[in-house]
Amino acid sequence: MTETTQHMPPAGGAKPRSPEFRLAADALRGLRQDLFHDAFAYRPLPRSTADGPLTRRLRGRAREYAAWSPHVLITAVGLLAMFVATNDEARGAGSNLILGLLALVPVLLTMVRPVGAFWLSMAATPVATALATGFDDEWPWRTGSFVCHLSVLAIVAIRTRPRTAAWMWALTAVYGIGATTSAGGHAFGSNSAQMLFLSAVVLLGVAVWQIRREARQEVTAQQTVTAHERSRRTLLEERTTIARELHDVVAHHMSVVAIQAEAAPYRVENPPPELERAFVTIRENAVAALTELRRVLGVVRAEDYEAPDAPQPTLADMDALLANVRDAGLSVDKAVTGAVRELPQGVELSAYRIVQEALSNTLRHAPGASARVEIGYVLGGLGLRIVNGPMPEPSLVKPSPGAGHGITGMRERVSMLNGEMTAAPADGGGYEVTVFLPVPSASEGEA
Repeated sequence: MTETTQHMPPAGGAKPRSPEFRLAADALRGLRQDLFHDAFAYRPLPRSTADGPLTRRLRGRAREYAAWSPHVLITAVGLLAMFVATNDEARGAGSNLILGLLALVPVLLTMVRPVGAFWLSMAATPVATALATGFDDEWPWRTGSFVCHLSVLAIVAIRTRPRTAAWMWALTAVYGIGATTSAGGHAFGSNSAQMLFLSAVVLLGVAVWQIRREARQEVTAQQTVTAHERSRRTLLEERTTIARELHDVVAHHMSVVAIQAEAAPYRVENPPPELERAFVTIRENAVAALTELRRVLGVVRAEDYEAPDAPQPTLADMDALLANVRDAGLSVDKAVTGAVRELPQGVELSAYRIVQEALSNTLRHAPGASARVEIGYVLGGLGLRIVNGPMPEPSLVKPSPGAGHGITGMRERVSMLNGEMTAAPADGGGYEVTVFLPVPSASEGEA
C-alpha cells in the first residue's frame, strides 16, 4: 500500500510569503506601532527621581525643585529654538511670532505627547519655510525649524526607544530628500545632509546612553538578587550550625532520660508494677523521640561533619575562651553581675557563641583595641554586653575584613531564643553588642 502526501495550498489560493516580504511586513508593523498607533497619546514626563545624579546632592526645597530639572531644560531648549526662529526673515510683522510658536510648541509638546511632537515638528517645517523669505542654504529647514526638529528628535528618542528613533530619522530623511529633489534650483543649497548627519550623531549617542543605562540597571538588579541570595545562604548555613549544636544538646539529654528511666526500677526495692510500667513507657518514649530526632535533624549534617567529642561549651568555659583571645593579642576584661546560676544548656551555648563571635569580630575589624565582656544574671534571663574601643592607630593597623556574617549569626541565635539584640557603633568609638536572652522561671516551665 503506497501512501502519498499532498501539500494543500493555503486557504483562498494565496501563495506562501517570502522571507523578504515577511521582513518588510514586520518593519511596517513596527513603524505603525511606534509612530502611528496612539501617536498623540498622553504620556507626561515624570519628575527626576530622588537618587538622580543632581537631586541626591541637594537637600530640602532645593531637592524638590531639582526634581523638575528635565522640564526646565526642555523649556529652555524650546525658548532657544523660538529665539532663533523669530530672528528669521518673515513675510510680514506677525509672521515672526508664528515662526517662534512653530519652533516652541513642538519642543514643549515632547513633555506630554512625545510622538505627537515629532509629527507636529514635521508639519511645522514646510509652514515655517512658506512664511520665511529667501532660501539661501536654509532649505528645506529654516534655522528655527532646524533647531526645533533636531531638539524634538533628541528628546523623543530619550523618552521612547531606539527603534522609534530609527523610524523618526528615516522619515526625516525621506522628507529631506523629497523636499530637496522637488526644490529644483534650490537643491544646491539644501541643508538636508547637515540635518541627517547631526540627527544621526545625536540619535546614536542617545541609543548608546539608553543601552548603557539598561545594562547598568540589569547589573544593579543582578547584584541585588545576588546579595539577597548570599544573605539567605548565610542565614541557612547559620541555622544549620545551630541545628547541629542543638541536636547534640537534645540528644544528650534524651539519652540521659532513657538511661535513668531504665535504671530507676532497680533503685527501689520491690517497686509496684504500675511504677515499673511507667518507667518502661518513659524509656520507650525517650528512645523513640531520640530516634526520630536523629532521623529528622540528621539531614543537616554534612557528609564530612563529625560530632564533637567534648560537650558543647557553656558559660563555665568563658574563662578559657578569654584566655585564648588574650593569647591572640586582644586585651579583654570580664565582669559578672547577679547571682550566678545554671541556665538551660541552649541558652548557655548561644551566649557562649555570641561572645565568641563578638570577640572574633573585634580581632578582625579592630586589631589592637581593648574589649570588655559583661554578663548579667537577672531574674528574667541573661544579659550580655560586649564592647570594644577604637583602634589605637587606625593608619598603622590594617583591619582584616571578613565575610560580614557574624552579626547575622548572632541575630539568628537571639531570635531562636525570642531574645533581643542591638549592634551599633559605640559613642566613644569602637563597637557595642548588647543581648538579652529570656529564661523562663521554674513555675513557668512547669506550667
